[in-house]
Amino acid sequence: MTDLVTGADGLSRCAWGASTPDYAFYHDTEWGRPLRGDDPLYERLTLEAFQSGLSWLTILRKRPAFRLAFDEFRIDKVAGYGEADVARLLADTGIVRNRAKVEAAIANARAALELPDGLSALLWSFAPPPRAGRPRSFAEVPALTPESTALAKALKKRGFRFVGPTTAYALMQATGMVDDHLAGCHVPVDRAGTAGPA
Repeated sequence: MTDLVTGADGLSRCAWGASTPDYAFYHDTEWGRPLRGDDPLYERLTLEAFQSGLSWLTILRKRPAFRLAFDEFRIDKVAGYGEADVARLLADTGIVRNRAKVEAAIANARAALELPDGLSALLWSFAPPPRAGRPRSFAEVPALTPESTALAKALKKRGFRFVGPTTAYALMQATGMVDDHLAGCHVPVDRAGTAGPA
């Protein structure tokens, strides 16, 4: 498989984004597009943590169930979860049932509530300047960067869990803090992105 593939629709995509219809939709409409807003970024942070050790496709397919289980990832709501909610989540077959990750999601919501300027402002403060050009191959795409390492350290210092440098970089890729679409990919360069609700 080459790093860039042309689909039946005639569009060139990063190879991973052409591997399944679910990935194609996610690649074309969401991945790498700048996303702002505390709740939308909390969702992505939570899903990246749940993905640790699993396929992203698994998480993507369970995303509707995750949204239902976690009250649409409203930080104020999840921060108020107690032991009954942990038990409810661990019994929910629609999501990934991992106690450490469930407890981390709740702890992270509480930590996010404590941020004076909000989660979005903190995360975006670690975004590097835009590259001169997109990577030409997956070999040029790092697993982590100095910025993702610094972000993970800053989050840990503030009480966040399950966000190491690699997970932090995956979050930066997914939310457009970096643009790791390959050169030649049909997805346009997007500096503005979308603003979700706070």
